Amino acid sequence: MSSRLTQLAVGLLAVAVCLAPASSLATTVFAAASLKDAIEEVATEFTSATGAELTLSFASSAILARQIDFGAPADLFISANGAWMDWLSARGRIKATTRMNLIGNRLVLVSHRAGVSQINLSDSSAIAALLGNGRLAMGLVTAVPAGIYGKAALSNLGMWSTLKDRVAQTDNVRSAVTLVATGEAPLGIVYASDALISNNVHVVATFPSASHEPIVYPLAELLASRDPVVRQLTSFLNTQGAQAVFIRHGFTPLPRRIASHRSRKK
Repeated sequence: MSSRLTQLAVGLLAVAVCLAPASSLATTVFAAASLKDAIEEVATEFTSATGAELTLSFASSAILARQIDFGAPADLFISANGAWMDWLSARGRIKATTRMNLIGNRLVLVSHRAGVSQINLSDSSAIAALLGNGRLAMGLVTAVPAGIYGKAALSNLGMWSTLKDRVAQTDNVRSAVTLVATGEAPLGIVYASDALISNNVHVVATFPSASHEPIVYPLAELLASRDPVVRQLTSFLNTQGAQAVFIRHGFTPLPRRIASHRSRKK
């Protein structure tokens, strides 16, 4: 990775770890970075409807889960995969009966260049040609859900061994979007919802859903929470209006209800 990429990744990690301080008067939500725009909009609607204040903190699911395990005060956790929720559950950090799946997503390949034709993901040479001498931006493949999904997809398509040394790994999926949007990386693997946040990233392929585990965002109340508002918030997130916000931001609806869905941590 170039020094510029390294500096950007480290800087973004530092920002992500500096989570917003919780207020004793507000319900605190820890949510995966890819949910930021949608959750902020839904939170505004929730506060308008109920008068309840929310404190929102966004980072990679891995960072948030570890912060929760270390005792960070939060009431609700929304992860970008089931694995980190499983990890917290095994450590006794969530109220298991409150766990449910909120929304889904798709995995896409994005380009910094506009006007690039849709590419065939079974042709590794097509990706290599678009990369040129650049890097493929994606989340950390051992910790960040988008990176985990991305590595699985590339592996199942027979391209990981060819591309693994060309990857610029980032601390969360939004950081990967930033690398592509600024042209630091010509290509990136991100969620379909992330591709909508910048006019400087362009979808050139959608990964087959069979190439990776289903992308599902589970939520759960934290065991340490005593906030009575959190249950009301959970119900609000599942209303038709809130779900419409998620869909408008590029997420995909789920069959209602698949709360028992569990993903294995990789």
